[in-house]
Amino acid sequence: MVETKRRHGAWPDANGHTHFSLWAPDAGSVAIKLQDTQHDMTAAGDGWFTASLPVAAGTDYHYLIDGDLLVPDPASRWQANDVHGPSRVADAHQYSWRSNDWQGRPWAQTVLYELHVGTLGGYQAVQEKLPELAELGVTAIELMPLGEFPGGRNWGYDGVLPFAPDSSYGTPDQLRALIDRAHELGLMVFIDVVYNHFGPDGNYLGQYASDFFREDVHTPWGPAIDFRRRQVRDYFIDNALMWVQDYRVDGLRFDAVHAIGERDFLLELAERLHASIPTSRHLHLVLENEHNDAELLQQGFVAQWNDDGHNVLHHLLTGEHEGYYADFAGDATHKLARCLREGFIYQGETTRHGTPRGSSSGHLPPSAFVLFLQNHDQVGNRAVGERLRSLADDDALKSATALLLLSPMIPLLFMGEEWGSEQPFQFFTSHNDELGEAVRKGRQNEFKDFSKFSGQAIPAPNDVSTFETSTPDHHSREAADGQAWLAFYRQLLSLRHQHIVPRLQGSQALESQVLGEAAVAASWQLGDGQVLHIALNLGSEPVEAAAPQSAQTLFSYRAAGNHLPAHSVRVLLEAAQ
Repeated sequence: MVETKRRHGAWPDANGHTHFSLWAPDAGSVAIKLQDTQHDMTAAGDGWFTASLPVAAGTDYHYLIDGDLLVPDPASRWQANDVHGPSRVADAHQYSWRSNDWQGRPWAQTVLYELHVGTLGGYQAVQEKLPELAELGVTAIELMPLGEFPGGRNWGYDGVLPFAPDSSYGTPDQLRALIDRAHELGLMVFIDVVYNHFGPDGNYLGQYASDFFREDVHTPWGPAIDFRRRQVRDYFIDNALMWVQDYRVDGLRFDAVHAIGERDFLLELAERLHASIPTSRHLHLVLENEHNDAELLQQGFVAQWNDDGHNVLHHLLTGEHEGYYADFAGDATHKLARCLREGFIYQGETTRHGTPRGSSSGHLPPSAFVLFLQNHDQVGNRAVGERLRSLADDDALKSATALLLLSPMIPLLFMGEEWGSEQPFQFFTSHNDELGEAVRKGRQNEFKDFSKFSGQAIPAPNDVSTFETSTPDHHSREAADGQAWLAFYRQLLSLRHQHIVPRLQGSQALESQVLGEAAVAASWQLGDGQVLHIALNLGSEPVEAAAPQSAQTLFSYRAAGNHLPAHSVRVLLEAAQ
């Protein structure tokens, strides 16, 4: 464990003082403005301004740039009055943790459950739902981004103050209480963090720290963040360290790192995070990366979200083939077989855009890939936010779910799918009227090339009804249909924890083959030498799948012996030779 010094932000000490530090290289002067007083900061070189004041946690403050521009702290730990309001000094050490012996769980035990805190009612409301998730067999919750965003309704990817857990969900200590309770129940907590861009409203950095960005590289969100600069790197590394040390999270999921041009920043980030904790503590760093950079998964990052796996399964379940599904619709069965055997489907092949994508991944363990059938992107980034159950046959969906939960890849569930929810999850915001209208038009334009949505009105993100529509339908969870789906997920997760998890460490893919249209078989050697066989038929015609005589049936849905009718699955476990 290496001592980690963090510089950005406001730090209260034990003697009733708070130490303020702001990087503002374009500013001639900076002052701290409290409610009734104003205090000049000292220029400390390299663009830094510092001050120490006799104020304690709970004090509200702004920074005053050049006597004119009033801004919140870009590293504010608590933003009680939204993105333009004053920052509030917060003491990370005031909370009394109950789960002090918690060291996390090994990666092999991970079953992720992605959720949106706002649609569930805030930090305290999520905490109340933790026991039912633990009982289901989930071992980790993954919270969509929490950094303060404008208004009270947002996915979190429009955040502009990444150090401040959004105040519309509750206080920082209420978030700690949620994490504390999760640990008491044996649940890990992951936070989704966004280091590739800031949202469109409330980010003032460009007005006093233009060097934070680079004008020569642009992204879909504007000028790229300049990770070549030490102060910029440390800003985001400080943020990651905050989650790991001050909130004791067990893992971070890094959003869209393909939009970060400086790959060495990612390596430094992983190295410093792992060095900041005792070797006895588990910390899991997970990527979203369209580049399919397999080497990163051997350099401090434990896994990547496998969009390839999702996309080919979605096509096979729904027949959808437009947009990014076009890259997976051709020869889809062979693509699924490759995914089960090697992880990534695209390992350098050319996509529909005419550019190569990905790198060789067959040498990686299956646990290096997070597999899912639904998540916030794949549901919410649809035009009207339909869930998979509204698009696919129930039997086919259950068969694919068995693959998801019993394969050696790490499974991720999206809130509500475990009870077969058909409630949409849509893209929602609470921007000012002008920005809200621009987002609505952009959203409408985004789907103009999809024939399915031609001429169809897309839900306006800024309408309160769009948010309300996206709130999980817990009443349907208690209905007979919801309970039947829950029992199905509970059975599969029980089998996973009993038979797959204890053998997952050291597992490797053996082979996969195409059995017929939309039907595949795959085998993995598990860590103890036993062999896992999964035969899946998502097609409309029956297929045959030979089974080793010594194998025992772990799970079967609609399959009988070697015969797999349409929309069926069979999972076998063969003893070590």
